[in-house]
Amino acid sequence: MSDMDRATADRIRARAERMRRSRARRPWSPLRGLSAFGAIGWSVALPTVLGALLGLWLERVAPQPFSWPLALILGGLVVGVLVAWEWVAREQQGAREDEVPEEPETGDE
Repeated sequence: MSDMDRATADRIRARAERMRRSRARRPWSPLRGLSAFGAIGWSVALPTVLGALLGLWLERVAPQPFSWPLALILGGLVVGVLVAWEWVAREQQGAREDEVPEEPETGDE
């Protein structure tokens, strides 16, 4: 098998794999977009609220000159934003992998 035939076979194999993944995915729906907003919202809100609750408890148990709730709300917010950022990056990577790139035209055929 020549290098050109091997390259053509690899392109066909990669395209078939992308088509198989694309068919396996559910079709796009507006509800899917809403669920993405929900996932991102919960990934930010949950650590923030947990930080606030932990801060209130620490305020009673171990008082400090700074505000525990405020510090832990900010900490939870940072953690939540990082988790949401990672989730969005994974979704974008998955979308990029599912795209079928335009193949250059060759004058061989």
